Amino acid sequence: MDVTELLRSASLLVPEEAATENDITVRDVWDHLAYDEWQIALSLLEELGDGSPLPLTFWEQLAEAAEQLRLERSAAWCHWRCSEIRNGMIRADLTLRPASDARRRTPIAGHGVLRPMWDIGNLSPTGGAAVSIAGLWVEDMPFLEPGDRATVRLVPLTPSHWKHVGTGHRINMHENRTVAGTAVVLEIQLPPTAVPTRRSTHGSTPTPAIS
Repeated sequence: MDVTELLRSASLLVPEEAATENDITVRDVWDHLAYDEWQIALSLLEELGDGSPLPLTFWEQLAEAAEQLRLERSAAWCHWRCSEIRNGMIRADLTLRPASDARRRTPIAGHGVLRPMWDIGNLSPTGGAAVSIAGLWVEDMPFLEPGDRATVRLVPLTPSHWKHVGTGHRINMHENRTVAGTAVVLEIQLPPTAVPTRRSTHGSTPTPAIS
């Protein structure tokens, strides 16, 4: 499909009664599509998608439209939302350790590139600390500097590892053995299929230990 078809198809998945904080509705999207104002229509659809849960197809179509328009940041965000629907999402208040106290000296890219390890209280078979991998998206900021604080969104690689995590929990971010930052969980949404993994001594994939 071309950009117009993708955006029009995605718009049909938005309930007509849905509205943003600025009272933007899908009818506004249709007005912009009528004049081939694709980038504006895409932006409005992203806003509408942030306000109410919409199906995976919606975000897949927006991602494809953004790629055709060569809007890299928008495409990355739409693909990220697809990942959230598939694997779940954890919002947290993250504070990075300052450069003087941590190995990292450079800022973290905010658009979902980094997939750090997280100490969420799981243990390895030997009883030591184990970590779970989750991608990181920084809300409203292109970068997060060492020592800074921001609200972040995490997409877990293995959602079942996070079943015991709840709001208010403190979790540590690792890029190596040292703690790179500490986050307080604000919200957690896991897919219904995120069931606890059975322990097995044969054929299982262990949770990585911190090394």
